Amino acid sequence: MIKLIASDVDGTLLKEESQNLNPNIYDIIRQLKEMDIHFIAASGRQYYNLRNIFSPVQDDISYIAENGSLCISDGKVISRGLIDRELGLRIFRAIKEYGNCHCLLSCESTCYVESTSTAFIDHVKNGLCYNTCVVDDLSQIQEPFLKIAVCDYNGTDDIWTYCRDLFSDEIKVVTSGYTWIDFIAPNANKGSALAELARHFNVKPEECMTFGDQYNDAEMLQFAGISYAMNTGAPGISNFATYTTDSVEKVLYGLLDKLIHGNQ
Repeated sequence: MIKLIASDVDGTLLKEESQNLNPNIYDIIRQLKEMDIHFIAASGRQYYNLRNIFSPVQDDISYIAENGSLCISDGKVISRGLIDRELGLRIFRAIKEYGNCHCLLSCESTCYVESTSTAFIDHVKNGLCYNTCVVDDLSQIQEPFLKIAVCDYNGTDDIWTYCRDLFSDEIKVVTSGYTWIDFIAPNANKGSALAELARHFNVKPEECMTFGDQYNDAEMLQFAGISYAMNTGAPGISNFATYTTDSVEKVLYGLLDKLIHGNQ
């Protein structure tokens, strides 16, 4: 019996850079809740932003935000992963040396950007709808670092290779969508956060179902007894899942149909 369902957002529930969920997902989440199945939004996005995206059901679900660096349920932090400050400062310097990209620092209170690009700042503030503070120098931020993200509008292949070669021995570097890469604390990922939530709810891995499309979803897909990789996802991501699909909603409607008719 499935008791927890965790889904990635961008590229999985949100398609083609859309910022609006299919309204049907809210009804699905409500129906799942009636059957004692808890839904988890699992994303590289910030907690504040995820609550806005899932506004109609925001208090009915749990959150794995910042690619697992912040896990929250019922308004309480279940787990938190932090990036060593000195390592973070070295990442900032390397990104500046690479050039032609934009760096975003996620902290628990807000996210910070130092880009001078009005288009990028508008994208973060009004496209992604992030709670955002523009600063002159990210290295001056004194809050603990949850996650560092880099946006390259030319795609992630080159910037990911550059950052992986420099930092993969110290920190996890993953693609997150088509233009972002994320640096995630060594002890944090969506899978470890889901494991914490499963323990919190006293749920076994085989009672979990997950959905994802990028390599930042790999651990979460591997953790769950049933997992789905999006067939539009990153090459090879299906190797971490038990199934593939083109629609989360279609899979969940099928699950609900089985439950309603007593076949599971």
